Amino acid sequence: MSKDNKNKKSCPYVAVGGQALIEGIMMRGPKGTAMSCRMPDGRIETEMKDFPSIRKKYKFFNIPFIRGVVAFIESMIMGYKLLMESAEKTALDIEEDAGDSKLDKWLSEHFGPKMMAVIGTIASVLGFGLAFVLFIWLPSFLFDKLVLGNIVQTTTFRPLFEGVLRIIIFVFYMFITSKMKDIHRVYMYHGAEHKTIFCFEHGKKLTPANVMKEKRFHPRCGTSFIFVTIILSILISSAVAIIWSGLTQIRALWIVVKLLLLPLIMGIGFEFIQLAGKYPNKFTMALSAPGLAMQRITTAEPDEKICEVAIAALKAALSGEVPEEEMPVNKDDDAQGEEAAETETAEEETAAEETEETAETVSAGAESPREDPADEES
Repeated sequence: MSKDNKNKKSCPYVAVGGQALIEGIMMRGPKGTAMSCRMPDGRIETEMKDFPSIRKKYKFFNIPFIRGVVAFIESMIMGYKLLMESAEKTALDIEEDAGDSKLDKWLSEHFGPKMMAVIGTIASVLGFGLAFVLFIWLPSFLFDKLVLGNIVQTTTFRPLFEGVLRIIIFVFYMFITSKMKDIHRVYMYHGAEHKTIFCFEHGKKLTPANVMKEKRFHPRCGTSFIFVTIILSILISSAVAIIWSGLTQIRALWIVVKLLLLPLIMGIGFEFIQLAGKYPNKFTMALSAPGLAMQRITTAEPDEKICEVAIAALKAALSGEVPEEEMPVNKDDDAQGEEAAETETAEEETAAEETEETAETVSAGAESPREDPADEES
């Protein structure tokens, strides 16, 4: 048996997860949530974040199939906050451009430090709206226009048609965004997150060299979760369409039904993803395969500097402590420290001179004329 295989068996299962940020990574572990960012000056800043989960406070929300919905909502809120915070932190060295547009100047004047929060809120609202249009409304609209009246007179195939169309839209959307420079950078951090978690799960030492050797496709990734939910939505929606065929004949009603089914679908999908990560087998790997294939788009190979950020975040999430070398450094503290060091050095030199003079005096007053090497050393 190889050393790696021994490590895999001896290393107990510990649930860890993460998220790629702007020039940073968030990691969740048994000791808490940590965020590490590569700052403009090149250092890595790591912070512990406190996000108390409602699942720990109320047992009801930690019941299987219910906890999946709660976990999804909490991760969305937490991920959004950390994404915005990482964007603010890593953009501290960007000076105000003299060629700012009138809109930028207006936003800066009226919102000041809160401008990023305002922009983020607007972006999140637009993002949810775009997701609803692309993945909920558009497939139903196209089915009514392209299929219902022209090809078939039954709505039994509506869930299958809409599900396949959602997959096509999702893959195309992610492929287009992956070609954007800034998004590709985030995907590199996404790849580092997966590699670092794999390195830990395989019982290896968390070093950039070891992390770089790992795969960047992880079965517990959110990309796999999305594909699992789409497949589950096809199956569950098809069952509903067969039992209550009248629901699929009115587009608005059918959209409401799909929205109501989402919590159930997400709950089942969450449990599957957890099982796939904890008990990998042929069945779970087969259902995870589309998501793993999609990660070829949503992740990219990182460099060692990016892996260092992921390692810092995971170590903090596992220990609950921020390493001393990762703590932000205050320039004023550096100056005071240098002054104290200089003072301490001067005091040590003075003490040494006094000790040397005392030793010479004792030596001169000794009765025995023989010189002892030990006295000279002391």
